[in-house]
Amino acid sequence: MKSNKKVFLLGPAHPFRGGIADTQNQLAQNLKLLGYQVFVYTFTKQYPNFFFPGKTQFSDEQPPNAIKIERKIHSYKPSNWNKVAQTINAEKPDTVIFRYWSPVLAPCWSGIARNLDKEIKKIGLIDNWKPHEKKPWDSLLTRMFSKQMNGFATFSSSVGQQIESTLPNSPVWKGFHPIADNLPPVIPKEKARKILGWPENKKIVLFFGLIRKYKGLDLLIAAFSKQPLNKSDVILAIVGEAYESEIKYMEMIESLALKDRVLLDLNYATTEKARLVFSAADLVAQTYRSATQSGVTPMAYHFQVPLLVSDIPSLKTPVLEDSTGEICKINPQEIAERLSYMFSGDVLTRCKSAFLKLKNKYQWRTFGKSLMAFINRI
Repeated sequence: MKSNKKVFLLGPAHPFRGGIADTQNQLAQNLKLLGYQVFVYTFTKQYPNFFFPGKTQFSDEQPPNAIKIERKIHSYKPSNWNKVAQTINAEKPDTVIFRYWSPVLAPCWSGIARNLDKEIKKIGLIDNWKPHEKKPWDSLLTRMFSKQMNGFATFSSSVGQQIESTLPNSPVWKGFHPIADNLPPVIPKEKARKILGWPENKKIVLFFGLIRKYKGLDLLIAAFSKQPLNKSDVILAIVGEAYESEIKYMEMIESLALKDRVLLDLNYATTEKARLVFSAADLVAQTYRSATQSGVTPMAYHFQVPLLVSDIPSLKTPVLEDSTGEICKINPQEIAERLSYMFSGDVLTRCKSAFLKLKNKYQWRTFGKSLMAFINRI
């Protein structure tokens, strides 16, 4: 059913790659299914090339179905921002949703928002309120952005609480991280491992996603040298592009004599690669030092792979509520002990059975309905 209500989504979207772009695509598709007229504006330039730590900012996968994405926004060219605002004003939308994950975007979003018509609701959809790698000017930039918004929505309670502590009088909706509804189905473990060339008779722990310091991959590698994990046949698969030096991890694996127990694929994972490695894994480890929420968690839920996560509220809350894994302290010895425990008895079997009860809990359609109900109340 069509609606007269128009919604603009501003932020990364195809052809940009990564979890934020993927979820922006999903949100657009589901708002359209709910009857909204959806406009998606993404970047002509998102970051200067020297600023981007990866190999490429762009996806080689097919564009999402049924939505039109226009590359309109130059994030560091102020003369562009008013032009974008005037283009939006001409459509007379009800709402503009600004995707916010880094203070670097604050000048651009503020520049667009302050030039929008006053009747338009301006909503910040927040991935991170406090950056993982902090800079002295972060708070100033985030305040600049927040002054232009009428309300905020999040993908986790912990981020919502951070916003409320900073802006106690602002409307905040604490959402959840939905499971992508366009992911391919799981395939048999034996088949996935054969395609990947992974050993068929070993227990495999998967570290998946972009490699950054705050994600604690070094802690996970070190855990494989600690008792009782060091005496086991469990191996570690690391799949994801490094946004920092690869050499330090390779040297660490070498120095701990773990070369025979670590599988390395340091390339950005496509959707098909994600399906293979999640299907092949026995367990997913998120031994992060800090986190707000993670797109790895809903992927593990989709492929029904039990989780070991750090004792951080945003990571442990769904795992505890849903009984889909275990929690560990943020140190190698504790990680080693919890991994060994999870591979004992029927722990993994119990975790996998819990996924069967969660089919409808984390749907994008539910997220979209709740988000728009919140916005309509403002």
